[in-house]
Amino acid sequence: MKALRNLRLLTQLTSIRHASSGANRPLKVLTKHYDEISIPVPWGHIAGKWYGPKHVRPLVGMHGWQDNAGTFDTLAPMLPNHISFLSIDMPGHGLSSWLPPGISYHSIDYVLVTRRLMEEYNWDKISIMAHSMSSINGFVFCALFPDKVDMFIGLDVLKPPVRSARHIVDALSERLEATLKLERRLRSGSEPPCYAWDELETRLHEGSNKSVSMESCKYLLQRNCKPSTHEPHKYYFSRDNRLKTSLFYTLHNEVPLEMASRIKCPHLFIKALQAPYYERKEYYDATLVELRKNPLFEYNELDGTHHVHLNEPEKVAPIINSFINKYRPL
Repeated sequence: MKALRNLRLLTQLTSIRHASSGANRPLKVLTKHYDEISIPVPWGHIAGKWYGPKHVRPLVGMHGWQDNAGTFDTLAPMLPNHISFLSIDMPGHGLSSWLPPGISYHSIDYVLVTRRLMEEYNWDKISIMAHSMSSINGFVFCALFPDKVDMFIGLDVLKPPVRSARHIVDALSERLEATLKLERRLRSGSEPPCYAWDELETRLHEGSNKSVSMESCKYLLQRNCKPSTHEPHKYYFSRDNRLKTSLFYTLHNEVPLEMASRIKCPHLFIKALQAPYYERKEYYDATLVELRKNPLFEYNELDGTHHVHLNEPEKVAPIINSFINKYRPL
């Protein structure tokens, strides 16, 4: 606790203001100086928040499905000061460009985004800290490019989940139809449904199955909503609605096991005990057996929801910092 108090003395409190019931209300947010950056990609740009010096190759933070770079706002000030940290918005999320019309989002695209990021900055290696959807993609990246990762920290979701053949076929049919429906709505140019700020917080909280605490909603909403052009004091969710019909990995159980066998870098995984496994636990456990063959793999469990890193970063930071200091010391 003493270290945490000292850290808070080194950080700065900024005030975020938002509208609620027609009145501005200040919110105190523990934060640390960062620069907004824009990384060019063929369809536009990837937005991000860079903490620390630019000449130090950063630990790259990658968020979960329909979240954004704000997912690490509370954890970033607690990371070691000797390492830079870059938290990015994936395509269609936060402040990053949407994919072009007619293109669907697929998990493998985010793996390619990671390679694009490395090429932009001429990095031979990358250090990754990833949550949920991005933890899955980080797992895949480490398997496909084992020599390009010097450190991987996965939060709560271990790997691509295994689904039954019936589930895969049904889901593909449903998502493709839903994609066409969403595209028709997007072509109409109509503004998405709008809400008062307090309603936005409630919808985000409940939409995450109460994984994101009410107090933590503001960190995601800062990059996830825009003011309505038609209704004063109301806002709408500004992420790409096509994310709701994203196409995810459809893999046979042997594929994640093969992937796990190829991960050789230092690998930390933290499981939140109040979060589901998102698949039959036997598949999860089998992959853990394979991952533990890597002498650089570390596994931790702790109490908290799927977003424990955002809600209670003080629980997660000591584990992560110990790992960082071991493999990327001062």
